[in-house]
Amino acid sequence: MTTHSPAQPPLPAAGGADPADDLFLTLTPEKVLDAVEAAGLACSPLCYPLNSFENRVYEIELTDKSRLIAKFYRPHRWSEEQIHEELSFLAELEAEELPVCSVLPFPDGATLKRIDKIFYTLSRRRAGRAPDEMSDEQVGRLGRLVAILHNVGARRPAPSRRQLDVDHYISTDLAWLEEHRTVPPHFWRRYRASAETIAQALSQSLQGVATHRIHADLHLGNILDRDGQLRLLDFDDMAIGPAVQDLWLALPGRDRETLRRRELFIEAYDQLRHFDRSSLALIEPLRGLRLIHYATWLARRWHDPAFRLAWPQFGSEDYWDQETRDLEEQAEIVQGAVPVAASLEIPEEPAAYTSEAESELTNKDLFWDWDGD
Repeated sequence: MTTHSPAQPPLPAAGGADPADDLFLTLTPEKVLDAVEAAGLACSPLCYPLNSFENRVYEIELTDKSRLIAKFYRPHRWSEEQIHEELSFLAELEAEELPVCSVLPFPDGATLKRIDKIFYTLSRRRAGRAPDEMSDEQVGRLGRLVAILHNVGARRPAPSRRQLDVDHYISTDLAWLEEHRTVPPHFWRRYRASAETIAQALSQSLQGVATHRIHADLHLGNILDRDGQLRLLDFDDMAIGPAVQDLWLALPGRDRETLRRRELFIEAYDQLRHFDRSSLALIEPLRGLRLIHYATWLARRWHDPAFRLAWPQFGSEDYWDQETRDLEEQAEIVQGAVPVAASLEIPEEPAAYTSEAESELTNKDLFWDWDGD
């Protein structure tokens, strides 16, 4: 098989740092334990990694046999101010008794520390697993949880966090892909044309839509289920965006059952916060944004050996052929050339919004940092 990998390494980080600085090369198990003990907590030798591609996350056992989670942020991805806005949002949500994993304060009262240029936080260990799918009762509960999340999110700004819009995602990603010649030349024109079609539709659809702090990455892998109770995880990609982003990621399908569950979600959400149903028109353009950003995320991280092991097919001729065709199909859906449900009114015939290709779509196709467990 012919392969095609990014021709150059990712762009240097802010301040001219070497891209390899984000590989956590100095983060040995000893350094992880040192970081935790710097918080005034005595550790046992037990330290093991948890699933995470973007950051590094470890479960640590303390000498009293209790356990906590240490999260180390990928260097240069977020500024200190951006991380503090994430932590502030988590603290506000916890104050509203929303089940999230907020961070523990260090002895000096700080919530964020740094070791070897790597920011890190500590939090309590929470047991549970990501649900394969949610029951109707859980969908309703999630709708109410997200409504509370958005009520809190709308209270104050987060000026340093990204806007979930064309400029900060699609345009930036296309420029990066073009500069680094990531997409093979014989696919690039088609890929870019489809991306620009999606970008134009998203830009138009976002006009007049309210935006505020949202989770922005609320797929099922970021929802913890324990005995039917839900907890929202990983606010790392928190952004300023429309509420519908936190709906469609949790319920991403186009089939009749997904549309029925979206209605349950909205009915529960409306009990605590009004949901703007006109924003449902954003789902397909946002799905297109996700496809573009996911591929660009892989390209930007291709210098990380963990990514080459997890996605060995990335960069191949077959990979970009499929990505280009998927993006072309998504652009046609966005334009209305391929029928798809525009609302939650379920038509008589499911074929009106179900495509053959949709049955092959999985969470791993759509969500960066999906670990599948």
